[in-house]
Amino acid sequence: MTAMPPLAILAGGLATRLKPLTERVPKSMLEAGGQPFIVHQLRLLQRERINRVVLCLGHLGEQIETFVGDGGQFGVSVTYCYDGSSLLGTGGALRLALDQLGAEFLVMYGDSWLDTRFAPVVDAFRAGGKSALMTVYRNSDQWDRSNIWFENGQIRVYDKKNRLPQMHYIDWGLSMTKADVIAARPAHTAFDLAEVYGKLAQNGDLGGYEIATRFYEIGSPEGLRETDLLLRNKV
Repeated sequence: MTAMPPLAILAGGLATRLKPLTERVPKSMLEAGGQPFIVHQLRLLQRERINRVVLCLGHLGEQIETFVGDGGQFGVSVTYCYDGSSLLGTGGALRLALDQLGAEFLVMYGDSWLDTRFAPVVDAFRAGGKSALMTVYRNSDQWDRSNIWFENGQIRVYDKKNRLPQMHYIDWGLSMTKADVIAARPAHTAFDLAEVYGKLAQNGDLGGYEIATRFYEIGSPEGLRETDLLLRNKV
């Protein structure tokens, strides 16, 4: 049986696309499927045998910590890491949390509903021998702009800004990385995890794992409506 690593949830953003809903409530606490969204995420992680979760928080994060506590009610152990006085971005938040995460760990976003089996992703990362691995989905610009050139199990290019005709895939939202990739960046500085993964792809050091089903998210009003409907039908 696969030994499951810790997982970091990146939930520190300002959620500007969801204002005014997020002016006083953090995105992870918005209701979806009749409960705060974070409840669904933590129950999914418990199902997938993720025992340790680090919540990387920023905007209104104290509300999440007050609600979730140590995670015991959801069957997982939860600890917290806060950006502090200024937002550190997805990469900077992980850099600050490294002492809670160990040598390798999974990463997902606080607004993503990723209903898949996690163990095969972990197995693919460990078998691939690369510094990081991203799950990918053949999106073909259907739900968002495709930004990945994926071929033969490897991500050739990952670039959110510059489009190539070979880009038919998109980041599905779950990844796994070695800690030393993040530790190479200075602590307490803002940077994007996408920068790190983009450079790994350039060096042939970013693996890919294809997911066959689409992702859901609550980061936009339409995404929140879709995910709410999905989760209500699952309950």
